[in-house]
Amino acid sequence: MMVPLPYVLGLAALLFSLGLYGVLTQRNAVRILMAIELMLNSVNLNLVGFARYLEPDRPGGQLFAIFVMTVAAAEVAVALAIILVIAHRRDDVDIDKINLLKW
Repeated sequence: MMVPLPYVLGLAALLFSLGLYGVLTQRNAVRILMAIELMLNSVNLNLVGFARYLEPDRPGGQLFAIFVMTVAAAEVAVALAIILVIAHRRDDVDIDKINLLKW
């Protein structure tokens, strides 16, 4: 049984909105990173939904979603390493207090 495309798009829009809300309201770097990952997962849901709807017998959207997940995993690893270094140098990972790149 195939789920109708508007349901998939509605769920993806809800996930993207929650992620955007998290990015705009949170001050903790780890929470912002989690919100960005939620937004990327909503994009993956869109990719798979459209691929299933437009070309159900070709795995193009699924393969592209796997590629996006791989890049997102590398991005999370680098971002968590940076956050960990900042947390060791300072006792807080509040975005407003982090100004290491300013001269």
